Amino acid sequence: MKKLNIKVIIPLAVLLVCMVYACQKDILNRPIQRSLSPNIVANKTGVESLLIGTYSLLDGVGGRGGGINAAGSNWLFGSVAAGDAYKGSEPSDGGNDALPVGNFTLATSNPYITSKYTLCFDGVARANDVLRTLALAKDIGADDVKRITGEAKFLRAFYYMELKKMYNMIPYVDETATNYNLPNDKDIWPNIEADLQAGIDNIPVSQAQKGRANKWVAVAYLAKAKMFQHKYAEAKALYDNLIPNGVKGDGSKFALNVNFQRNFSPQAAQKNSPESVFAAQASVNDNSGGNNGNTGDELNFPYTGGPGACCGWFNPSQSLANSFKTDASGLPLFTTFNDGQLVSGKTNPYTGTVDPRIDITMGRPNIPYLDWGNPPAAWIRDPTDGVFNPRKNVYSSAEKGTNSSTENYWAANEVTSNNVNLMRWSDVLLMAAEAEVEVGDVGKALDYVNLVRNRAAGSSWWVYKNSAYDPSKSEYTVKTTPADNYLIKPYPAGAFADKNYARKAIHFERKLELAMEGQRFFDLQRWDQGTGSMADEINAFFAYDININLQLKGAHFTKGKNEYYPIPQSEIDLSASTGKGVLKQNPGY
Repeated sequence: MKKLNIKVIIPLAVLLVCMVYACQKDILNRPIQRSLSPNIVANKTGVESLLIGTYSLLDGVGGRGGGINAAGSNWLFGSVAAGDAYKGSEPSDGGNDALPVGNFTLATSNPYITSKYTLCFDGVARANDVLRTLALAKDIGADDVKRITGEAKFLRAFYYMELKKMYNMIPYVDETATNYNLPNDKDIWPNIEADLQAGIDNIPVSQAQKGRANKWVAVAYLAKAKMFQHKYAEAKALYDNLIPNGVKGDGSKFALNVNFQRNFSPQAAQKNSPESVFAAQASVNDNSGGNNGNTGDELNFPYTGGPGACCGWFNPSQSLANSFKTDASGLPLFTTFNDGQLVSGKTNPYTGTVDPRIDITMGRPNIPYLDWGNPPAAWIRDPTDGVFNPRKNVYSSAEKGTNSSTENYWAANEVTSNNVNLMRWSDVLLMAAEAEVEVGDVGKALDYVNLVRNRAAGSSWWVYKNSAYDPSKSEYTVKTTPADNYLIKPYPAGAFADKNYARKAIHFERKLELAMEGQRFFDLQRWDQGTGSMADEINAFFAYDININLQLKGAHFTKGKNEYYPIPQSEIDLSASTGKGVLKQNPGY
């Protein structure tokens, strides 16, 4: 069956979808002009179309607020703002909106903050519309009613999790609401958990279409919700069931790909792999004008002459590159990675050992970049952006025009068919390891971490010099000369006996494994628990990398404020448009 990659849903669905925002009141109580009555699409075809429309916002594109400002990859909010990368491009390009997000100098009217908020509430609104319309439909069998209910509630929970991670205190609006001007004075984690549990209870294990959530995907997200709340015992119980028993919609077991690079391949045969727990689907050259591609990351390519057509954003940071240093035992340097020489430094570069994941995560000088050759200096748009290029979202030269869009988007080959990884199996394993350290078996935690590290040690997918790159296999054909001095080993038996050491190891493993995937900010956030550890880490990044990137001038993370982003001022104002406002701003803004 056709994958769920539809960004422009059939006109009936588009006309029906009511863009519900928690702060709106008067507009939503008026009859919708030139829209179809829900009764007209209250049938199986109409409801399924509305459900696909809800899935279609997972990549952050489409609807209200969608685009690079609300990208499902969270490249700006989750990676740039946590030290994985610089904003990139020229200082003036995005200097008034994107740069302040990463530097924590943003105003409450920042368009990136507003777009993410409205996009996610659009997703909530679409899920609610599915449930309302489903209740009116008469031609849908009981099994499909159950499945659609579960999928809609799971998707609503997904968008609310994004909102909760971003803004913390936000209002909860479900399909029964008649008043949309609700306060943000309650913790909505219980609502999110209830929706995820509804997904577990109602979505079947078997799902014919790639991209749809199944029961086990809902289990994975409920476990992650528990981890954000530090409910480690409850999360552990879910992981204890998920890890041995979890399967994809086609019945195949979740597992790590042997080849790390395959997690980031735009090839249809390699996407939705055993490691892909949940992903926003993407396609190109499908008569959508490029709109079905991974448009949320369209700026995040080398500047000129290589993949993409623009724009030199999202350059990996020097601190991130240094994080891939390893010691003589093949283990990370948790606290001393920034000491000494710079990895790929312009003068006197580091010559020690590195974790091989570095060269799948970023493009480096003198290291083959897929089949594009060694990245030239011209790929860096501004010298203050260091020497690294993003790589995980990039297609190979051989795939240009096939897995990059030739349609008239805004620039040829600017959009790719690369799915947006929303959750990978390595994410699951590393979170399960955290739960084991807190309330379970440290030996089991060690096993989970070493599964990830042993995959990284498998040399079949490493980057090699003097070799062609085969995109159909996501590997180099001649494995004779590794591109750098790679060394990575598993942690030895008993290494996690000291729980403080185990926590550091797991936290750092997530940094390396999930780098440039929009995860880091939210990991630091949930680990902080009022300790100030998030502020310490991000401010240390600013202090070090200001010597590389002058765009970090004035950047500062304030404890007790910047752990969350501000509620958009426009939403607060709108909540007060007919009287006393009910939305309250986050502390410090």
